[in-house]
Amino acid sequence: MSDAVTGEKVVLSYPSRTAVAESTFSIPSGKVTVVIGPNGSGKSTLLSAIAGLITPTSGTLDVAARNDDARRISYVMQATKVNDALPVTVREVVTMGRYTTAGRYGRLDDDDRSAVAEAMQRTGIVDLGDRHLNQLSGGQRQRVFVAQGLAQDHDLLLLDEPLTGIDLPTAQAIDAVIHDELHRGCTVILTTHDLSEARVADHVVLLAGRVVAAGPPEEVLTAEHLNEAYGPALLHLGDEEVFIEDHAHMNTDSHHRHRERTIHTEHDPVDLHADD
Repeated sequence: MSDAVTGEKVVLSYPSRTAVAESTFSIPSGKVTVVIGPNGSGKSTLLSAIAGLITPTSGTLDVAARNDDARRISYVMQATKVNDALPVTVREVVTMGRYTTAGRYGRLDDDDRSAVAEAMQRTGIVDLGDRHLNQLSGGQRQRVFVAQGLAQDHDLLLLDEPLTGIDLPTAQAIDAVIHDELHRGCTVILTTHDLSEARVADHVVLLAGRVVAAGPPEEVLTAEHLNEAYGPALLHLGDEEVFIEDHAHMNTDSHHRHRERTIHTEHDPVDLHADD
């Protein structure tokens, strides 16, 4: 099976800065890949480039789901980046996932309506269909936007920090979706700041303004690579837990404590526990 994404000496830049310096890496098809790194390391930029929203400054970024103008990519942004005061219902938000095929003013057919209903069922939001975004909790909003992504025809699902700042039931629901996506033959790429999520993925891309390492978790999340990526922010590295001084995701006054939580993969699903 060919890789879902291949980057060859790829550079991703904005007018004022380089977000990801020259990097070569690959991401396998049909697996869960976690993109991890400190705040400002280029995680969201890489995801946007894979989605086709950013063009590399140099090098090449080949994405199988974008070949031959197929564009079978679904990109789910963080719910916190979306205006939750929009005067639309949950069902309308999920239905927007079908606009890429039906057209903004096109009529939805039975397949479209079926895709919307299935996405809402998979994320457990059927009973929220007539409610507005501003009536929902953060976890509920996150489910809505994941459902919108699922409603869209896709071979590649991109999730920007889907498990950050949500309740346990929502985390479990999204975890189940990721597991189900693999069984449907899709590739999942998600960003996170949580090392325990990266440890249970199939593949990891570690960023720090460039790709420090990419490969299986046990080969990427080594003391050497983590020190290179996090530097002084890596406060403690032990057999069971890691302390990282990440000011963008602090949940105590002193440090963010990472404990075991799990993204279901095809091989080894176990219980998921929320961060302390």
